[in-house]
Amino acid sequence: MTVLEGSLQAPIRHPIDWKNPRFWDQAALDAELERVFDICHGCRRCVSLCGAFPRLFDLVDESPTLEVDGIPKEKYRDVVDQCYLCDMCYMTKCPYVPPHPWNVDFPHLMLRAKAVAFRQRGAGLRDRVLSSTDGLGRLAGIPVVTATVNAVNQTQVARSVLEKTLGVDARAWRPDYAKRKFRASAKAAGSIEVRAGERTPGKVAIYATCYVNYNEPGIGHDLLQILDHNRIPYRLVSKEVCCGMPKLELGDLDAVEALKRSNVPRLAEVAREGYAIVSAVPSCTLMFKQELPLLFPDDEDVQVVKKAMWDPFEYLVARHRDGLLDTAFTRPLGNVSYHVPCHARVQNIGRKTEEFLKLVPQLKLTTVERCSGHSGTWGVKKEFHAQAMKIGKPVFRSMAAADPDWLSSDCQLAGHHIAQGVAALDAGAGGSAGATASVDAKPAPKVAHPITLVRLAYGL
Repeated sequence: MTVLEGSLQAPIRHPIDWKNPRFWDQAALDAELERVFDICHGCRRCVSLCGAFPRLFDLVDESPTLEVDGIPKEKYRDVVDQCYLCDMCYMTKCPYVPPHPWNVDFPHLMLRAKAVAFRQRGAGLRDRVLSSTDGLGRLAGIPVVTATVNAVNQTQVARSVLEKTLGVDARAWRPDYAKRKFRASAKAAGSIEVRAGERTPGKVAIYATCYVNYNEPGIGHDLLQILDHNRIPYRLVSKEVCCGMPKLELGDLDAVEALKRSNVPRLAEVAREGYAIVSAVPSCTLMFKQELPLLFPDDEDVQVVKKAMWDPFEYLVARHRDGLLDTAFTRPLGNVSYHVPCHARVQNIGRKTEEFLKLVPQLKLTTVERCSGHSGTWGVKKEFHAQAMKIGKPVFRSMAAADPDWLSSDCQLAGHHIAQGVAALDAGAGGSAGATASVDAKPAPKVAHPITLVRLAYGL
């Protein structure tokens, strides 16, 4: 295959060969890092995406040889730490991804480097805590504990202490814990009506996700109301744990495997019963659609779940194309600035949320398709928060420029991060102008998940 032929074919992802002893060999890893870094240095096309590539190019420019071979191997970690596995370099920029013979998969190489480092040195307390979403989520649903933790978490003193002890930036937005978990408060099943003309799976199994279950159960309830309104039968997955994405980002592949053993058999069971499996968090959906299938390519249950996994709006748009969706929206929403998160883009399903929102009449929609910089736990860390805000600034500006009533993202964490960035822009503009706010000034835009916006548009 020539270089030209490789570059014209559709990109593919190779399975992650993490059970091979060579995957864990430091010398082999360093050699592959040097090979790929040299290709990236010669291209520099991804310089604007995140902090990983500028850091790499700075290391090259500061080296005695002005080439990758002049970078001390221990400095490679500086590049790896800047990568939060958004996958955008692979999806949107790199011309050398497989099947190109140079076979560059930068995100999965960074994952390998994180995994080797984790196996060699483990993780600090902060990373263990932040990646243990089910452990933290046990706080949810205990009213006294939840109220106390939420109140303390919002005080500047507590935030400063947390920054000094755990390295969680005092300025970063953090979610509250819910007074009652989604799975404890949701009804177990909806209508079982069978409808004619169904081509998409006619029933849905809900994988709640840690965030919806523990932090914002309202998103899950809104999804159930939409399904009920459209007479789509549903059930909750009988039991679930974290999808494993936080552990993947940490490089703890053994923990990912343990979570897979708990989740996948239950999900495979409902998939074989003909359910579409839906989760409202793009990173969780992507975990089952892409990362687990690449980590466990020979696991039949994993592949069954992959085929049954749907983004909520991917599913709703498919139902609409089947002519089985109610489009009688009764409430106008005004101006919506909508952000397409990276882990939704990686699913290669197109802008399904945007497509659905355009069905709502009198809605002025502004879509921004660029990384917000949050990326789960990475953006709250003291050493990276300022970088996360810098990466997200073009998104903040574009979304604020539309003068929106609503800020929305399929990733609710990104949505709140964007709201923080928009507020910072407003504060900066006000401070530089020295103006006094008008009593008639438009209130700050509200943050709402697209699922919540659809529920509101239905008048539910």
